[in-house]
Amino acid sequence: MFRRLRSEIQVFLERDPAARSVLEVVACYPGLHAILFHRLAHWIWKKGLRLMARFLSQVSRFLTGIEIHPGARVGERFFIDHGSGVVIGETAEIGDDVLIYQGVTLGGTGKEKGGKRHPTIGDRVTLGVGAVVLGPITIGHDVRIGAGSVVVKPVPDNCTVVGVPGRIARMEGRKLTDDELLAHGNLPDPEVQLIREMQERVSELAERLRVLEMQVRDKVG
Repeated sequence: MFRRLRSEIQVFLERDPAARSVLEVVACYPGLHAILFHRLAHWIWKKGLRLMARFLSQVSRFLTGIEIHPGARVGERFFIDHGSGVVIGETAEIGDDVLIYQGVTLGGTGKEKGGKRHPTIGDRVTLGVGAVVLGPITIGHDVRIGAGSVVVKPVPDNCTVVGVPGRIARMEGRKLTDDELLAHGNLPDPEVQLIREMQERVSELAERLRVLEMQVRDKVG
């Protein structure tokens, strides 16, 4: 137990440059408090004491602003930076060395009943501020999900995902083409679509202006 506690504290000391001492981490980091509460609540949950586990998770939520369902499976060296507003659902599974920032949601779509309803997150994944991952999908290892992204489809290993809906912007270090981006998301990003339409309109107006200038020069000449 003490070895686990030392390991959890060490993660915060290593990954947060603002952490100056063990005492500071233990006393002032709600992310650590939420993880420790969850380790205990999950152990109680597996013993079949579901109500007690849920009550403990609600106490943790009240104290830290972080909601982790006691049924969720969380790997080693989990790091919650800041953490306020984080929500992790009952059937979520999180791998090792995962980093999440405040406002992240690992939730369900509201359509599933029973069984697997929440995401599975691979090892060494980073989820940016306000990222939302919904449904029983799998996010591969070494994935980065950008701030504010909404991911509803599986993501393979070694990818960077951005946008609403989430699109793979990089895969294996290679920037994807527009066609590849849209193929992953199925639906275009409305902001990207608007920018493209504006660019087309500007090009059209520029062409009209060029024609008018030529006509004016011809008349003057």
